[in-house]
Amino acid sequence: MSALVTSRLQAPQEPTTASTPRRRTVVKAAATAAVAAPLAAGALPAQAVAQAPAFLHGVASGDPLPDGVLLWTRVTPIPAATPGSGLGEDTEVRWELAEDKSFARIVAQGTVTARAASDHTVKADVRGLIPATDYYFRFVCGPTTSATGRTRTTPAYDAAAAGVRFGVVSCANYEAGYFSAYRHLAARQDLDAVLHLGDYIYEYASGGYPATDEVLRAQQPAHEILTLADYRLRHGHYKTDADLQAVHARHPVIAIWDDHEVANDAWSGGAENHTPGTEGAYADRVRAAKQAYFEWMPVRPATEGTVYRRIRYGKLADLHLLDLRSFRDQQAGIGSGKVDDPDRTITGRAQLDWLKDGLSRSQAQWKLVGTSVMISPMAFGSVPAHLLGPLAELLGLPKEGLAVNVDQWDGYTDDRRELLAHLTDRGIKDTVFLTGDIHMAWANDVPLRAATYPFSKSAATEFVVTSVTSDNIDDILGVAPHTVSLVAVGAIKAANRHVKWLDMDSHGYGILDVTPARAQMDYFVLSDKTDAGATAKWARSYRTAGGTQKVERADRPVA
Repeated sequence: MSALVTSRLQAPQEPTTASTPRRRTVVKAAATAAVAAPLAAGALPAQAVAQAPAFLHGVASGDPLPDGVLLWTRVTPIPAATPGSGLGEDTEVRWELAEDKSFARIVAQGTVTARAASDHTVKADVRGLIPATDYYFRFVCGPTTSATGRTRTTPAYDAAAAGVRFGVVSCANYEAGYFSAYRHLAARQDLDAVLHLGDYIYEYASGGYPATDEVLRAQQPAHEILTLADYRLRHGHYKTDADLQAVHARHPVIAIWDDHEVANDAWSGGAENHTPGTEGAYADRVRAAKQAYFEWMPVRPATEGTVYRRIRYGKLADLHLLDLRSFRDQQAGIGSGKVDDPDRTITGRAQLDWLKDGLSRSQAQWKLVGTSVMISPMAFGSVPAHLLGPLAELLGLPKEGLAVNVDQWDGYTDDRRELLAHLTDRGIKDTVFLTGDIHMAWANDVPLRAATYPFSKSAATEFVVTSVTSDNIDDILGVAPHTVSLVAVGAIKAANRHVKWLDMDSHGYGILDVTPARAQMDYFVLSDKTDAGATAKWARSYRTAGGTQKVERADRPVA
């Protein structure tokens, strides 16, 4: 794991004061290059690997606090010290954090050793900062200075924050398209952080997903990743992407993992895309994948080996982040009847208790829950609502509806029932689930009993963002967007009256804006994921007003 240090703050060169509230403005997509270029100016082209030391993988920050933030980079001390190689001596790196881009007002600095044992990645856990304040940071190694990054602390725990705004992304397959969504998020000046809901990398061999003889852009290594060296190299290759570097340099990133950070459809004891007889012990693969993740991501683990943790934005919002892979039981087969088994879990007992306790104790108005897979129940076919319960009994399927994807909460209905009952029994309002994984965009109410909705209660709401690049319906079928899928959308909405909107074809990102009055998700879509210069446009907006537990359409984006 990367060296993790808490800084000893140096005396500031000039007195520091709390910054005044920033004006929330948005840079238009056409200005992306102008914004991203200054921040990434220190990033070296691929051929610069011949020079050393070098910062070839950009800079990043994450897991902000009112008084601190985690800074990250990776140094290449010698040309041969490529990710996963194990080559290169331990190397001292200096980090600096300032109030201004020119670093005339440095407020904190320190040194950390980039060790070969941690793949020469660096983490500095800086404390003693001012709440709700922008800072700039960089790293220095010998004669080389990294790109400049910008980060932002959260409001004080007792602050009545007027608003918080996140970029929201999920599912970025390097070979399936360009990371234009990251470029457009990097162009915005109005975000407090970017929330990544999982599938930051994919584990497949080149051409393995989606299965194709030709890939848009080849990843490294070319084979399926299994070992620590493999996972390090895959992470390192992703972080050579200019758009990915730009979003990390511009905003703090708050990340959780899903399955592809290890292997497809992962659970606590295995994965669909893992064969023990030929690919070794699954526990060894998980250990390697998690070590590489914590080395290469700006994540501060709350508990060793997991990513579930909580980040607070004053009295406005608590962000509860879940790990839905490390503790879950194996996925049940459709028709087995096991999806309703109370002894099966997606969260694990300790994490579910942690979440319930955090929701009960929260002093924030909004309870945001980052969940890598969809919690809303989903039935298929135009089946009348009053027939879903009996049909489920006959077929041995979830009593709340017919499961389509047992990898989601639909495959673990007792955990969902317990969590939603906790929300309603305790009168916990304004809970919003933020979700990725499914490569589609959704806006849902989260019903206690889907079969009788809307005559039964809604316990929460859910906003699901589509993929950055990973294939969705039109990609898989090879058809024009919004043609074949319209029939499927109509059938799903007919059988799931809690689903207010569904886009099965687009790629893009979300902007979540939270105020005391409402939480609103603006959905933005890309013109073409295979175009490195893809444009982005607003598609839809949905919001939930405080105290309602209902989703409604909004006429316009928040910015």
